Amino acid sequence: MPADPLQSAGSPPRRTAGLPPRGPVTSAVEVRRSARRSRTVSAYREGDRTIVLIPARMSEAEEQRWVTVMLDKLAAQESKRMLGDAELTERAERLSEQYFEGRARPASVRWVTNQNTRWGSCTPAEGSIRLSHRLQGMPEYVVDYVLCHELAHLLVPGHGPRFWQLLDAYPRTERARGYLEGVVAADRLPHLPAARGE
Repeated sequence: MPADPLQSAGSPPRRTAGLPPRGPVTSAVEVRRSARRSRTVSAYREGDRTIVLIPARMSEAEEQRWVTVMLDKLAAQESKRMLGDAELTERAERLSEQYFEGRARPASVRWVTNQNTRWGSCTPAEGSIRLSHRLQGMPEYVVDYVLCHELAHLLVPGHGPRFWQLLDAYPRTERARGYLEGVVAADRLPHLPAARGE
């Protein structure tokens, strides 16, 4: 089904979906069904709510799937507003407070363009964290996961049980790991040859 993530319509509210919010916006999700809408799904932010517009004929399972897809699309669009290194540092400090009781204290956090085989890296002795520029434009919960991963390395250098126990504090760990695994898998897919005239 095609989806236009920024289209809006004045359909009456149906219900609030019971899904966790994405990114920094801690909004409720309201699903609105429309008989006039036959194929498109769209979503937009309205104050502290996220409105998802779907065709009336959709099943509950399709609704849940599309709500998740549209929340991810909105988060990715919002994340495209490029975070500079200063904002990245502030974000890392906030995540440290939220998930590590402020114990992970990076000396520097910055974007780098020379990491093409990993999403982030950390040098605990220097307190430096570097994130791959490839993360820019991905949903914020994915960027937050990578930041949390590197923050955890400031406390536990390796990937032993203590490290993973620390990282379990971040509630979207499995979802973010799945997203990144999907990106890696998609990069390995054979690309279709260009159509004639391209």
